[in-house]
Amino acid sequence: MSAPIDRVASGGTLDAQPKVFGLFSMVLFSVSAILVADTVGASAAMGVQGLGFWIILGFLFFIPYGLVTAELGSAWPDEGGIYVWVKEAFGPAWGTVTSWMYWVNVALWAPSVFVLFVGSLEVAFGVDVSPLWEAVIVIALVWAIVLIGILPLSWSKFVPNLSAAVKVIVLVGLGAMGIAYAVKHGVANSFALDQWIPSWNEDSLSFLPIVIYSYMGFELMNSAGGAIREPKRDVPKMIVLAGAAILAVYTFATFGILAAIPTEDVSIVTGIVDALQLQFDEVFGSAGWVFDLAVVGLLFTFFGNMVTWSIGANQTIGATGLDKTAPGVFGHINKRFGTPDYAFVLMGVIATAITVVAYALDPDQANVFWTLFALSSIVFLIPYLLMFPAVLVLRSKQPDRPRPYVIPGGAAGVWISAVLCELGILLTVALFFYYPAEGVSRATFWAVTSGGTAVSLLVGWWLYHHSRRSAAR
Repeated sequence: MSAPIDRVASGGTLDAQPKVFGLFSMVLFSVSAILVADTVGASAAMGVQGLGFWIILGFLFFIPYGLVTAELGSAWPDEGGIYVWVKEAFGPAWGTVTSWMYWVNVALWAPSVFVLFVGSLEVAFGVDVSPLWEAVIVIALVWAIVLIGILPLSWSKFVPNLSAAVKVIVLVGLGAMGIAYAVKHGVANSFALDQWIPSWNEDSLSFLPIVIYSYMGFELMNSAGGAIREPKRDVPKMIVLAGAAILAVYTFATFGILAAIPTEDVSIVTGIVDALQLQFDEVFGSAGWVFDLAVVGLLFTFFGNMVTWSIGANQTIGATGLDKTAPGVFGHINKRFGTPDYAFVLMGVIATAITVVAYALDPDQANVFWTLFALSSIVFLIPYLLMFPAVLVLRSKQPDRPRPYVIPGGAAGVWISAVLCELGILLTVALFFYYPAEGVSRATFWAVTSGGTAVSLLVGWWLYHHSRRSAAR
């Protein structure tokens, strides 16, 4: 059984932080984490069949994923979330590797999101930013999320909350504007039922990972389990409420883009802004200040999403440091704010280095985005290859552990849920490895993704064994 992670670090403990998350805040936090506007354009690039993918994978992956997370999160609500679950099932070494991969992916992912930020800014306001200044803006945004993340959770939680609300407004507005555009001009793509049926060819499969990736993040709330008021009661409720809202908004926003823009013209970088600009121009005769306001809201959601993930990931790695399964620098807690400050700073350093290298190798905006996005996604998904089997192992290892929520259907229900999720993650990782960005050679793409993943895994193992040796000394 996992002991509560209450060991004292340099500046304090994670247990000492106040209980700031009620059910409503948890729903908003999860919506902010999972509902990622930066992937809606890429999903729309699949065409109308993308809507079919959203619905099919909602049943085959998203719902089982929510069920698994609800059981693990209510039974093991300790600070650290996925780290605690994997550690309990497979031991501290795998727990540490899981925590590290979960954490470092945010440092790899943040630059790709902020590349979209800059691209959307350029399209919306008609500015042309050179690659050098793109990199400068990306790095500045990275350090802004570091500074906000170090603040107390009682303060920083308002960024995810506001981001979730703005994100829903913008994406639902995108869908509503798509309807208005269709009424005035007709739809840009056919929405006949046969168009919804996925065509399992190479073109559609290259975008399929986006859908599963966009569903990830239910467990993030448990990374800050020590700050949840009633985790056993509210975690399952949060998953149901947030899950229903997320699936509905994703599909409606994708429809909004496809109602206005032909599939072949949808950009993976600026698809949302392109659609909004066209909708405002054609429906109202001018983009105007309302469009500018919508774009500012969209840009804020990119930023808020990264604040949300940085909070969750740093709480996870902070728990690892406090548990002495990773170097203590990760568990250093700011005496004033009660947050893992050194971990946030290290994340900023890594993200800055990745940004500099990416722009030095290839200043093309779309290539930088997809290569960094694919690498961060593979690194991000590897911990889930352990999380889903963990629910099966823990049913066997700790059958008497109180489980306020249990996956329905008995042993068959938990096996079906875990296997469906595991297959979904394996397929997604394989597809991310296989498809490079257009214009990027497979050799370069595979060198970055394979090499980056291998280095990340090796560093995770080194961190664990280094901390063990230090503890022994």
